Amino acid sequence: MAVNDREFHLKELDPVLMKDWEIAEKAEDFLKPVKVLAMELGLTEDEIIPHGKYIAKVDFAGVLARLKDRPNGKYIDVTAITPTPLGEGKSTTTMGLVQGLGKLGKKVTGAIRQPSSGPTFNIKGSAAGGGLSQCLPLSPFSLGLTGDIDAVTNSHNLAMVALQARLQHEANNTDEFLSSRHLTRLDIDPSRVEMKWAMDFCAQSLREIIMGIGGKTDGYRMPSGFGISVSSEVMAILSVFTSLSDLRERMGKIIVAYRKNDEPVTTADLEVDGAITALLLRAVNPNLLQTIEGQPVFVHAGPFANIAIGQSSIVADRLALKLADYHVTESGFGADIGFEKFWNIKCRLSGLKPDCAVIVVTARALKMHGGGPKVTPGAPLDPAYTTPNTKLVEKGCQNMLAHIQTVKTAGINPVVCINHFAADTHEEIDIIRRTAEQAEARVAVSHHWAKGGDGATELAEAVTDACNEPNNFHFLYPENMPLKKRIETIARKVYGANGVSYTPIAMEKLARIESMGDTQFMPTCMVKTHLSLSHDPALKGRPSGFTLPIRDILTYMGAGLVVPVAGDIKLMPGTSSDPNFKRIDVDTQTGKVKGLF
Repeated sequence: MAVNDREFHLKELDPVLMKDWEIAEKAEDFLKPVKVLAMELGLTEDEIIPHGKYIAKVDFAGVLARLKDRPNGKYIDVTAITPTPLGEGKSTTTMGLVQGLGKLGKKVTGAIRQPSSGPTFNIKGSAAGGGLSQCLPLSPFSLGLTGDIDAVTNSHNLAMVALQARLQHEANNTDEFLSSRHLTRLDIDPSRVEMKWAMDFCAQSLREIIMGIGGKTDGYRMPSGFGISVSSEVMAILSVFTSLSDLRERMGKIIVAYRKNDEPVTTADLEVDGAITALLLRAVNPNLLQTIEGQPVFVHAGPFANIAIGQSSIVADRLALKLADYHVTESGFGADIGFEKFWNIKCRLSGLKPDCAVIVVTARALKMHGGGPKVTPGAPLDPAYTTPNTKLVEKGCQNMLAHIQTVKTAGINPVVCINHFAADTHEEIDIIRRTAEQAEARVAVSHHWAKGGDGATELAEAVTDACNEPNNFHFLYPENMPLKKRIETIARKVYGANGVSYTPIAMEKLARIESMGDTQFMPTCMVKTHLSLSHDPALKGRPSGFTLPIRDILTYMGAGLVVPVAGDIKLMPGTSSDPNFKRIDVDTQTGKVKGLF
């Protein structure tokens, strides 16, 4: 379909009158075939593996080898202020910015994370964007795509199968029997099993379980539980690996449990590392999709920056930066967690230097941070959020200022994107603009939800200006900083805490980790709520004077991360009383899925 024809049809789509899935269904009638999309991007036919007409995997290793001498394009990260539980349109803004840069005639790509089935069927939706700024095709994007998360889940769970089998056989058999099966007794401590099982749904009843109930042949009886698949270390490895050999090495270092003598039991010790790598193999190549206006979008790795790394993969960004002049990648939730991990983990491991960071801001979220009523998913918004209230906006700007300061601390040029909602007034927008400009940030008002790329040209222009200015990018902490000081540096300089406290188990693990010389060079991947700068989701605005409580510290040796867990956050979210799965169905006449958003 010609460009003019596509634009003509886009003008027929009305986000005010149509639901996101209805827009997506209409827009899918004029998507570019993925072979055309790939050709326009500069990929050869041998470098794509089609999955149907509109989706393909891309052989990242082949492309990077072919284009190794080509300079990288400009690198842009999209983050946000602390959101309401409804989200502030970060994925929508990412798609809008890609479309806006396309309107300026730039060769541009995007990279977003694959949605987990947890939020897709629960509260937040599929994270494909919204209105006239979406990633398409929507249904496959939202419902498993090419199976990457399934591969992560199966790979993770096979490691647990190997552990459980070993525990059972060591408990029930003699050393002679084990030796006859070419096994050495590992003396695993069942009270120190680090891994749990994985499932890609929000299933709070599986957080803590007892397994092995039955007879001698029914497994080893012990406490266990489930985390959501995207919180798995295997997903973290998918986010940060840089080559197939790097992936294979990392998959053998995953610590599954500890021996009674305190030595770790790894997937290599269980002789399952090759098999779990084989299961993950189909997930290593990034997926190629497109915006509603036909720009290429890479989808790879998973969400949840509050409990995981929450970044699109390093290989997806490296690939895109060789193919485009501008590449827009997305980090999960606010700058305190998503951007902080992009800055100090992803960029450290990738060696890539960002040119600009976009901070998505909404008047709605600022009203909440200014003292507005509680925002509850599934419940009608209080009128405070849909009627003018400049006092709440002005007070809530303190949260925005904290996130601007975080980006500036990294030495990156910040651009505040005011994601415009229909109820926003000129007075409220002026307050946000003036406050951000006083903090020396560029500001743009974007109407991408309602107008697509045409509504995002002001944002695109601000971003190109920021990218063309030099920056002083640097990490928050040096690699050799002790773990305890690293945690406290993040807590004080990013969250605004006065200090950090530790539970006895966290202190025990901290001492053990700091005694292991090689872990001092592992970046720190914090786990905390995304609903506050602090550990407490009830503390809005820019809280101060609090102590960040660390209740546990996990060691992801395969991913190369130390993972402190702050507050009461869970690695398995719960399903709400009004989940999205109630509204998702299939049209039996067309076979198309309806109700996704």
